Amino acid sequence: MNDAPSGLQVEATGETVGEAKWAALRELEQLVPDLDRESVRFEVVSEGERGLLGVGYTPARVVATAPPAPLAGEPSAAAADAREFVDRVAGAIGADVTTASTERDGVITVTCSGADLGLLIGKHGQTIDAIQYLANAVARAAGADHAVIVDAAGYRARRTASLEAVARRSAHRAAATRRRVELDPMTAVERKIVHEALKDDPEVDTQSEGSEPNRYVVVLPRHAAD
Repeated sequence: MNDAPSGLQVEATGETVGEAKWAALRELEQLVPDLDRESVRFEVVSEGERGLLGVGYTPARVVATAPPAPLAGEPSAAAADAREFVDRVAGAIGADVTTASTERDGVITVTCSGADLGLLIGKHGQTIDAIQYLANAVARAAGADHAVIVDAAGYRARRTASLEAVARRSAHRAAATRRRVELDPMTAVERKIVHEALKDDPEVDTQSEGSEPNRYVVVLPRHAAD
């Protein structure tokens, strides 16, 4: 990603064009304070294809462009330090990426782009989550009180949307069958997203079970949670 005169661009995917646009908007809102959604322009790169009987599925893909923002001053020292840390870790694992950092409301977001994002993200997001964990640990050790988010070309928004959809489907299944539903193993970051998505659901509760790295979320109907 880069902040060019034409505006800030992000690319996102989804099961439909609408979901891809929503994921792109969420990513832009993390990067652009007070984003005017009506001013965002979308380019549909691919409308996606569901395939026959679920085989050959390809996601819809869009590019969203926010209008140019007024030029800002130099990033804070904390944002620069977080970006430098991510640069060092990416280099150490052999991921050729470009990074940029922003700071808003006590949260620093380091966004990565480039050809090696798959390597940076890792299987099920384990690598990028580990980098984010270490970035926060380094910040706390230095006495900082801000949070650090490490993202990769909209990965966080796309993964959050996917996990929230899984959470809703699992909650519906648990409530309908009155049986517990066990999800696949997830990182701590991903488990938190599922717990947050269902915390206000009147029909189900959630809890984490198992041991790392195979810890997972269980969705339980209310009557079975006690």
